[in-house]
Amino acid sequence: MVTKAELIDGIAEKLGVKKKEVTPVVEEVFSSIEGALAKGEKCTFVGFGVFEVKDRAAREGRNPQDPTKIVKIPAKKVPVFRPGKDLKEKVLAVKGSRRRK
Repeated sequence: MVTKAELIDGIAEKLGVKKKEVTPVVEEVFSSIEGALAKGEKCTFVGFGVFEVKDRAAREGRNPQDPTKIVKIPAKKVPVFRPGKDLKEKVLAVKGSRRRK
């Protein structure tokens, strides 16, 4: 797992700049994606993937503490990420990776 702080550290190191210079840029990228999703817009990054909001339908579920009880789960909007072709290929090319069936 990579945290936001580790992402900032890595970018700063690669570019040879201070973390102070990278932090606002990374924060703004995330903020822009969040803002677009909040408006219901898609964020498409060719080769990387697409962030979008999907509607999840209402459904019935079971109470995990008492499986005999059925609970209604309301409909809601959820953010989703669909990886792009290039990202999928890079992940599959990693040595030792296996596809799940």
